Amino acid sequence: MELLETFDARGVVTLTLNRPQRRNAFDAGLVAALTDALRRLDADPEARVIMLSGAGENFCAGGDIEWMRAAANAPATENERDALMLAAMYDALDKLSKPTVALVQGAAFGGGVGLVACCDIALAARSAKFCLSEVRLGLIPAVVGPYVVKAIGMRRARALFLSAEIIDAECARHIGLVHEIAPVGGLSALRDRVIEALLLGAPGAQAQAKRLVSLCADHAIDASLIHETARLLAERRASAEGVAGLTGFLDKRAPDWRDLGKRAHVP
Repeated sequence: MELLETFDARGVVTLTLNRPQRRNAFDAGLVAALTDALRRLDADPEARVIMLSGAGENFCAGGDIEWMRAAANAPATENERDALMLAAMYDALDKLSKPTVALVQGAAFGGGVGLVACCDIALAARSAKFCLSEVRLGLIPAVVGPYVVKAIGMRRARALFLSAEIIDAECARHIGLVHEIAPVGGLSALRDRVIEALLLGAPGAQAQAKRLVSLCADHAIDASLIHETARLLAERRASAEGVAGLTGFLDKRAPDWRDLGKRAHVP
């Protein structure tokens, strides 16, 4: 199987790209499998956190060269349809309502950088390497471009898009592509700490918080945004999660979000 999935009792789902012999590079099958998994998990109220990793020594080397060459030689409509399928995969990851975490080891090249940029939290091994290598193949990082630019900014994106320079984990953290770097052998411990923190949050609140970030990023702070954020606060305070969270705090007990059932996943 090109995509492995594990689902633990806490609702933590790990999706592992499983083409280690090709450095977990995408082909049509892997793109379809990952897109389907992301859409299915987005609708699953039992899924709390989605972890994205790569089998073997690397995270993801982007598009498989043989797959891309075959697409280039296909009729124009088929070539474009193939590219749209890839774009849909990134869109599904970026818009996922659950917290998403990238666990990066080894190479994250091309489309692999796009996966990192789409995830809410990116954790990297100190040995990880990142590269937007497309121009050296006569290509451009087109479908990942919007997510990378949002993650690191236009100025830095220009430099990396044009130079195709390989950067290390420390540089990736400095430019905002990666949030934290694990010490040697410490990626699993860092992952576990982040999972524990994410599981403390209410699922519905986390979904709405993700939408809030997009709302704030895309709008000026004007009367309409002020009104909308006030409405969202009032709505959240009266929600099942809000009532449980505030009551739990006052009663000095932790709310059990799972007891709220599917209501916890409704904004």
